[in-house]
Amino acid sequence: MKTILVAIDFSPITPRVIEQAARLAEAFSAALWLLHVAAPEPDFVGYQAGPETVREQVAHDLRGEHRRGQDESTRLRQRGIDATALQVQGPTTETILREAERLRADVIVVGSHGHGVVHRALLGSVSEGVLHGARCPVLILPSRPAQD
Repeated sequence: MKTILVAIDFSPITPRVIEQAARLAEAFSAALWLLHVAAPEPDFVGYQAGPETVREQVAHDLRGEHRRGQDESTRLRQRGIDATALQVQGPTTETILREAERLRADVIVVGSHGHGVVHRALLGSVSEGVLHGARCPVLILPSRPAQD
């Protein structure tokens, strides 16, 4: 195992997902890519790229998310892990799968938010989409840690 792709979304499960991926990276001396998939640009009917205030807010949010990813990769590098943060805009599942192929990931690590059946039926599940679409193994961490 040389390359690990970990998808992060800065939800409450993100620290556990990063830590599990970091342990794998340490165990295998693998490179760790922290991928944050940012939402695509909003589409507004009647506007080219959306109202100025919305564009400014989206840009502000993207910079903040990028900074958080960079901070995480810096923290991991201080532990001796070859970590790189990457932020890409696009549809979440498809972007994770595309980046896994591009980086030749040996494993993808994602977290599951544990949403119910109705949520999955209406919106789908990123972790399920990655699991079914990936060409490499996928490690899915549950939303709640195991009880000892």
